[in-house]
Amino acid sequence: MTATELLEQEAYDQHIPVDYIKFNSNRINGLYIDGSIAIRAGMTTSKTADTLAEELEHHYTTVGNILDQHDTNARKQERIARLRAYDRRIGLTGIIKGYLQHCQNRYELAECLGVSEEFLKEALECYKEKYGYSIELNGYIIIFEPSLAVIEKFDSTK
Repeated sequence: MTATELLEQEAYDQHIPVDYIKFNSNRINGLYIDGSIAIRAGMTTSKTADTLAEELEHHYTTVGNILDQHDTNARKQERIARLRAYDRRIGLTGIIKGYLQHCQNRYELAECLGVSEEFLKEALECYKEKYGYSIELNGYIIIFEPSLAVIEKFDSTK
């Protein structure tokens, strides 16, 4: 199953209808409203999966109407849903996977993980805000600045 199909199955299992529609605005890729998800029809497979993951996270985490992003509470809820979608689709382990698959740039990493380049870029910015300059995980150091890098830690006990 593709990532989109797995996410659609999750939505189905959670009794969340998913409809693919043509939005009037080019700014909207997806909406979660009244227990249903609307996704922009015609997006790439990776962009569709990215959007569906975020809208599912809104189902799990969002309370009330958060369309007014001038509202602090709405912005916080949006950030929580996005971070959870980034973790679901990419995660720190995904960055390490890309390193192990010898990805040389963001395009290759996005392809390896099956996400859009835009989603990857946003996720890396979010991770940089959350973790700072770098983070250590499972014997690897992920560096976010000045550019993304993964370093395997040397174990002097071996």
